[in-house]
Amino acid sequence: MPSSSEDHERRAAGQQAVCAVLTISDTRTEADDASGDLIRKLLTDAGHEVSAKAIVRDEPADIEARLTAWGEEAVIQVICCTGGTGMSRRDSTIEVVERMLDKPLGGFGELFRMLSWDQIGAAAMLSRATAGLMGSAIVFAMPGSTGAVELAMTRLIVPQLPHLIWERGR
Repeated sequence: MPSSSEDHERRAAGQQAVCAVLTISDTRTEADDASGDLIRKLLTDAGHEVSAKAIVRDEPADIEARLTAWGEEAVIQVICCTGGTGMSRRDSTIEVVERMLDKPLGGFGELFRMLSWDQIGAAAMLSRATAGLMGSAIVFAMPGSTGAVELAMTRLIVPQLPHLIWERGR
């Protein structure tokens, strides 16, 4: 007999998500947004649709405005953010995202740091990542490095996205 998790995953199989990708950076442009491009590639390779992509400066008002606009678009189910998660004074993504979440998904950040430990050791404690439900959209905030994006997307987000979309719609 399958576990409830296996049963949920079976029912969720094949769920495709409509996604948006947000890069938060004071320096990235469309020409060199490797992390944003990687997110888009991994989502589309998994059969999901990326309907919107943007780059905003690491300014709380700019991040909040973009998230709010996408959150109000009923078609967008998932927002993947990259960048602005560090410890510098300019890094504000986590604070903005966390205050906008209706239901935090604490396990995402915890698992991301646990998996990061295997790759970068004690520096994993500096990996600020968070996720949760903002209205009807699932929001993920990941560090800006391509290594962090690849880890989060391939080990956590992409494998669970159909299940998350199914759960979100219940």
